[in-house]
Amino acid sequence: MHIAEYLAANVDLAKDLVARCSAVAQQLMDEDLQSITEDLYNVIKNIGHELSRIPASAFGSKRCADAAVGTHLQVTANGQHPNDQRSCDGYSEGDMTIVVANDRPKRRALHDGDMPRLVDFLQGMYHESHEFGGQSFSSLPEVAEYVEPLYDSFFCPLTNKVMVDPVTTESGITYDRRTIEEYFDSLTDDSEPVICPVTKIAMQSKTLRTNVPLKSTIAEWIMRNEATRIRIARTALSLARTEAMILEAIHELKLLARTRRKNREQMHKIGITKFLARLLEHKDALIRCDSLELLCLLVEDEPGKEIIAKTRAVSRTIKLLSSSSSDERHAAICFLLELSKSELLLENIGATAGSILILITMKFNNSDDPITSEKAGEVLQNLEKCPKNIKYMAESGYLDPLQRHLVEGSEDVQMEMVGYLGELVQKQEMTINIAGSASEILVKMVHSGNASICKAALDVLVQISSHQPNGKTLVDAGAVPVMVEALFIRKIDDEPMGSKTEAAAVLANIVKSGMNPEAIVVNKEGHVITSKYSVYNFAHMLRCSMPDDLNLNILRVLLALTALPKPLATVVSVMKEQDSSQTVIEFMGSPSEALGIAATKLLTALSPQMGHTIAEKLCKVPGQLGRLIRSISQLGRITERHAVSATLLSKLPYQHLTLNLALLHQNAVPTMLAKIEEMQHGGMRASRHAKPYLEGLVGSLVRLTTTLHDQDVLQAAMDHNFPSVLTDLLARSSGSDEVQRLAAVGLENLSQQSGNRSKPPSEEQQPKKNILRRLRTGRVHDNRKPPAHSRLCPVHRGVCSPAATFCLVEGGTVECLLGVLESNENSHVVEAALGALCTLMDEGVDVVGGVAVLTEQDAPRHILRLVRQHRNDEQGSGAVLRRCFWALESFLENGGDRCVREVTSDRALPSALVGAFHKGDTATKQVAESVLRSLHRMPDYSATYMSVEL
Repeated sequence: MHIAEYLAANVDLAKDLVARCSAVAQQLMDEDLQSITEDLYNVIKNIGHELSRIPASAFGSKRCADAAVGTHLQVTANGQHPNDQRSCDGYSEGDMTIVVANDRPKRRALHDGDMPRLVDFLQGMYHESHEFGGQSFSSLPEVAEYVEPLYDSFFCPLTNKVMVDPVTTESGITYDRRTIEEYFDSLTDDSEPVICPVTKIAMQSKTLRTNVPLKSTIAEWIMRNEATRIRIARTALSLARTEAMILEAIHELKLLARTRRKNREQMHKIGITKFLARLLEHKDALIRCDSLELLCLLVEDEPGKEIIAKTRAVSRTIKLLSSSSSDERHAAICFLLELSKSELLLENIGATAGSILILITMKFNNSDDPITSEKAGEVLQNLEKCPKNIKYMAESGYLDPLQRHLVEGSEDVQMEMVGYLGELVQKQEMTINIAGSASEILVKMVHSGNASICKAALDVLVQISSHQPNGKTLVDAGAVPVMVEALFIRKIDDEPMGSKTEAAAVLANIVKSGMNPEAIVVNKEGHVITSKYSVYNFAHMLRCSMPDDLNLNILRVLLALTALPKPLATVVSVMKEQDSSQTVIEFMGSPSEALGIAATKLLTALSPQMGHTIAEKLCKVPGQLGRLIRSISQLGRITERHAVSATLLSKLPYQHLTLNLALLHQNAVPTMLAKIEEMQHGGMRASRHAKPYLEGLVGSLVRLTTTLHDQDVLQAAMDHNFPSVLTDLLARSSGSDEVQRLAAVGLENLSQQSGNRSKPPSEEQQPKKNILRRLRTGRVHDNRKPPAHSRLCPVHRGVCSPAATFCLVEGGTVECLLGVLESNENSHVVEAALGALCTLMDEGVDVVGGVAVLTEQDAPRHILRLVRQHRNDEQGSGAVLRRCFWALESFLENGGDRCVREVTSDRALPSALVGAFHKGDTATKQVAESVLRSLHRMPDYSATYMSVEL
């Protein structure tokens, strides 16, 4: 009777839920709602199938049989097939022992009348005024006991609890074994008879007999009760009327899931596991947390993990790892840890967006949450079983697993890890700090592996070595001798030339890493990489017939060696002996931009030692200088090739007349001037190479001012008005100290020619003096300024002009030079500007006139300020102070009263002179002594003494 009524109630419940969910699903077409509907149809089918299996003779009355048949008909009328073999509660007939007895014990609780539907039970629980038959319920277990009542015989008379192992004593009373044994143990006097605690009858023995029928009945009831509680909790979850209903259902399911494995299997079958995955997106944090805890129990076995793999639980759990609630984070990481124990879910977890990164962050933030940090580390350790996850970890900056598998893994695993490393450093340009053990494995692969393994390891080593901190690690791992062997000695027929290229790249990166090259040993004989033996081999390998990439990397090695004085001398010596500079010059015109840049940089580095050789070869190679000029003047955005080409021209010896004339013949001057003008007006400033490019152009232009003794060069300087160009650069290039320094140097060179080029005007050019006309007009004194072409220069005593005589006075350059002294604190720029100004007081000019011009421009004040500014500056101050003292001496000797008074009244000057006299170099001491003598602070040993006879 009870079974039939219960099943009928469940059918009604399922039908209601199906109708409700179907309507919503048809409107929204939601995937989850359609899945719920499908599950509920399966419930109806299972219930109908169970009813169809009960024979009519098993029912105690016709009403029960009719109810069962009617329920089955209702189920089949909904389109369900009656031959489905699944069980509603998930238990097979062998799972429990069915005890059949003619006289069943009385139930502890009886209810009359028709049983209300389960939905009404659950809805009524959460409404205070709702009762059924005078019976109210406050918890889901009470509902289960109402549906599946207990029998009085299930309870132990001593504890009033359901017995686990019922045993019968001699008195015929049944107790729970543990309880009655404790009672017997409490009887200390063995001489007295044992008294039954219920009947108070003396018993002859303590023999206990297991009550097998009752034990089987209790076991059957327990299984049936737990199955009922699971179904009730599932219904409560489906209704989800309140948060309290959901939380109580989850709590009930957690208790049942911990009790036995079959309960978890039952929850899987009726869709609880799948439903809980959806609750992870619930708005209530407590529901999410409890759902995670229950899921953690349900996925302890593999079927649970298989169900979760088909849901979106993993991605939802990853989001919860970032929750502000520590309880929710703990529950999420525990659930994820349980999932990570299954190989089925490893790839799914790793592929979820942000999962690896969040876990790594949690692992290393152990100070904030040690428990979560430890469990995150365990999850990551489990995820390492999937190679793809190791790659994801490396992409997120956690390289330890990759390096560990590279060292400890099998050969196949090592190859896979090498591939991952190569992909990371090449495609993603990651910076990797490689461990020593991993470096040794990679070096070993290069040394003893086949061609494919060697190539893969070399690719990784090239990228790893580009990160400077890895240089020492690779040297300690023995990479240099192996790379040298691969580059110079190893010859394998099937090994591509690319292996040599990559070996050279590794060596170049190691040399550039900042290590002392004197400590880098290249072979067993003890040769170091800076030895002439090593440099000779590198230079000898430079050939135009070699691949561009190989030549490029060898040039990079040589260029790195030139950064230190001693290796630079070795490279210069070898390059001269082998005449390798010719090959390097040819590389400058290579179609490969990287090779051309590297060759140009190497020649620039070698130019201080062998600049004349390079300049001669550059002029002799047909078309090479023209290609270099074209590379400077190419249209478009300024590239590194533009900048290094211009820099090379500016670094070669300035007074190399052949090169300077070649530049004129190649029409380079108009090209350089056009580019300078374009950059001065803001063009092409956006490039990061614009500054060195402009400095190179200006340097290439200034180099011509050192060979003005040649008429062609002189004429070019006049035609293109070099003073005006350089003055403009001096005034407008405040952003580049080097440009200002070069402009000042060029102006100094030009000004040194002014004395020779300035000539007095001819008689025809002299203005005629008509005294009679002046007397008639009453204008005896004519204050009109003479025309510019006839005005005499006070410094050069002739007619000057900026373009023709390069005069700094007529060109207005003096004011710009003094402005540089005022605004620029760079000692090299200040020295160059002082050098240009001092040409106005040098030999071959009217010193008195030059001093007068400078005094008029307030030069003494500027120079005295420089003395105060640089007297305590030890770096680069010697030359500045020397020029300042020289100028002050000229002011004292050739200046007017105002000029002398301004110099002598400066209070800081004497102490600066004394300090320079004591601590300066020889040249500075001499000039300081001369100024002190002019100030009468020292005796004048050059005075002429007359002999006096006594």
